[in-house]
Amino acid sequence: MEDASCTIRRAVPADAAQLTDLAARTFRDTFEADNRPEDMADHLARSYSPARQLSELTSPDIVTLLATYDGPTAFAQLRRGRPPACVTSAETIELWRFDVDKDWHGRGIAKDLMRAVLDEAAAAGASAVWLGVWERNPRAIAFYRKFGFADVGAHAFLLGADVQTDRIMVRSFGATADGRRSKGDS
Repeated sequence: MEDASCTIRRAVPADAAQLTDLAARTFRDTFEADNRPEDMADHLARSYSPARQLSELTSPDIVTLLATYDGPTAFAQLRRGRPPACVTSAETIELWRFDVDKDWHGRGIAKDLMRAVLDEAAAAGASAVWLGVWERNPRAIAFYRKFGFADVGAHAFLLGADVQTDRIMVRSFGATADGRRSKGDS
């Protein structure tokens, strides 16, 4: 990490309130300008409450990694579940959420968090990580490509009442990630 005072750790139930604030803020900062206010309000209310975050933090199918520096600055969530049909690798895990507070963009946190995500996925026995990213988010798509993710298809994402298209990207272990190989690579 570029700033030695920043740490990445697994989130715990006591982090639920701070994670709620961070998750809602980063989602709003990233997508609010391109979406209808009523759709944003609906999505934020359904997805980011302290009770919902606590449920996710205690789920055996979800791992939340939290980057902190005088409070939460970024987070990522890995989730077990059935992938879309375009993801053909065995033993996959989804990178469900990956968000960095806008004040921390460009400071190396995203790269370090992604490396921690890939290490966590490999340790969980995944042969590949998949994610959905809004087709209108070129910055995120470029970031994922730098880490060896490839576009393999699409699926619908419902934001409020608006049906949007997410590109599905997959990164198999064994691929080069930003000039490094993750622990899960051979």
